[in-house]
Amino acid sequence: MRNGKNGKYKYLMNINNPSDLKKLNPKELPVVCNELRDFIIDTISKTGGHFGAGLGVVELTVALHYIYDTPKDKIIFDVGHQGYPHKVLTGRREFLHTIRQKGGLSGFLKPSESEYDAFGAGHASTSISAALGMAAARDILGKRNRIVAVIGDGALTGGMAYEAMNNCGVQKRDVTVILNDNNMSINHNVSAISNYFNELFASPVVEKVRSNIWELTGRMDELGDRIRKVMARVEDGVKSVITPGSLFEAFGFRYYGPINGNNVLQLVRILRLIRDLHGPILLHIVTQKGKGYKPAEDDSSNLHAIGKIDINTGKSITTDSGKALAPQYYKVLGETLVELCDNNPKIVGITAAMGEGTGLDILEKKYPNRFFDVGIAEQHAVTFAAGLAKEGVIPVVAIYSTFLQRAFDQIIHDCALQKLHVVFTLDRAGIVGEDGPTHHGILDMAYLRSIPKIVVSAPKDEQELRDLLFSAIYYYNQGPVAIRYPRGRGEGVPYSKMKHIPLGQSETLRIGEDIAIIAIGKMVNYSLKAAELLEEDRISVEVVNARFVKPLDTDMLDNIASRFSKIITVEEGQKQGGFGSAVLEYFAETGKTNNEIYIHGIPDKFVEHGTQQELLRDLKLDIEGIAIKIKETLGIKPIVKKEELVIN
Repeated sequence: MRNGKNGKYKYLMNINNPSDLKKLNPKELPVVCNELRDFIIDTISKTGGHFGAGLGVVELTVALHYIYDTPKDKIIFDVGHQGYPHKVLTGRREFLHTIRQKGGLSGFLKPSESEYDAFGAGHASTSISAALGMAAARDILGKRNRIVAVIGDGALTGGMAYEAMNNCGVQKRDVTVILNDNNMSINHNVSAISNYFNELFASPVVEKVRSNIWELTGRMDELGDRIRKVMARVEDGVKSVITPGSLFEAFGFRYYGPINGNNVLQLVRILRLIRDLHGPILLHIVTQKGKGYKPAEDDSSNLHAIGKIDINTGKSITTDSGKALAPQYYKVLGETLVELCDNNPKIVGITAAMGEGTGLDILEKKYPNRFFDVGIAEQHAVTFAAGLAKEGVIPVVAIYSTFLQRAFDQIIHDCALQKLHVVFTLDRAGIVGEDGPTHHGILDMAYLRSIPKIVVSAPKDEQELRDLLFSAIYYYNQGPVAIRYPRGRGEGVPYSKMKHIPLGQSETLRIGEDIAIIAIGKMVNYSLKAAELLEEDRISVEVVNARFVKPLDTDMLDNIASRFSKIITVEEGQKQGGFGSAVLEYFAETGKTNNEIYIHGIPDKFVEHGTQQELLRDLKLDIEGIAIKIKETLGIKPIVKKEELVIN
């Protein structure tokens, strides 16, 4: 039963750091787990945040902090969705209600937030590499602390994890990897046998016997080698019958598992046994995502991350007024792709473990044979698409902007260099909000436009997304094409038949006389509304929807340069190397030195977390901010209201 108010959390309210946890008797730990799980449910149901993954690792987190000496011992969590219980146990309990809010706790692991956050984690498959690096540093510096990496089965689809495991086997350092498998159920009979043998193999007695026999047989020349081989075969044979650990043993790990990862006492026992073993160790635990909260157990996908929910039903609490809402961009993408697939059997969709998040689940339902989910493996997704394109298929690769960064070389080497027609749709481009700096898609215009022969575009609304996707598939077919679009809802424009947008063609949406705004993507409509505000002050602004970061509409730029002395570019992306830089480069190359060009975008910094509107306001990329920037560009000082004055 849920404890309710904080005062009723008998144990949890007295745990301010892991040393408090260690004072408890092991028999008290199940109660701690229940309280911790209920506290997270009570808090996150009110604030929103990542949900199911954290509930699944409550017992593991309690056991890790109970057995290991953190923060001296390092626990490296992969991704960070599972980090909420860890935050609660490491001095941040009273701040959990601020998670993912501006100025509050980060939704991910963040070393600047706490010494217990051993390594930053926002993207998947990084923990084992980081753990091995930290273990190597420990050994170089002569330290004696322990290093533990916690990685989920989803992150284990990323090739980087296997590269790291392979190197762990080569270096043979003392590193423990815990594989949190939350995608399979436990067979109790098999688990009982497996648990017995895991504890047997890890026990000090067996370790001592193994070491003694190894030492003795080492003195017996050829006969000793034969005895060693027989021993290894017997142990491996027993393990292969009762465990799935052969793959990990092949990488050089000593494997234990699978065990019930939602049994805290069992975890404490096995962690105590393996804590001081030497060499690479892999503990395979099986957990239930959303454990302890039935709506999350029944619907782990939709309750992976939540907004405010009704705690009794798990249903979202909406503040919508009941009026029709514009569609989400990712759903526009999914529906449009299906529409295109209806008329062309060569089109396929590819996602990297984000079928629902990118809208490609809509394609999967109608054309399952033309839908490919490659797991958290963006590099493979891109080269897989290149292989499809090489043979005449048209792949549409739907990946979040921030995750496509991981496949930069594959875009260059496997797609652009070979002039292969691969269409990239970059969801969550720009400021994404509460997920913060690891997830903002603010670098794509800069890193993509540097690639020769690539097309980079951004729609101003959902219909233009449809038109650009249609054009990318049928007309921009001389190499890779990228279409970036923001997180959230479109502008509410009605759908119409898809039409061809000529490559590199902009559109002028508003005629003006004093200054010209050349905007891209989401910033186009913000700029139009800013121009309307400025009209009240008798400032006449021309607004151009650039549509393309590459190639630029040079005819439009020449025309603008001939009519305006002051020009401002507006983008929801990094200023350095982005859209405005491209415009400035063109003007410099063509000798247009009489124009004053201003670039308005995201400065040279990582943007922290907060709502999209809060962050855009801080960056002066909301409507009012763009209007203020225009006035500054024109040399007009903003009027300070009396209530804004501070009297010392």
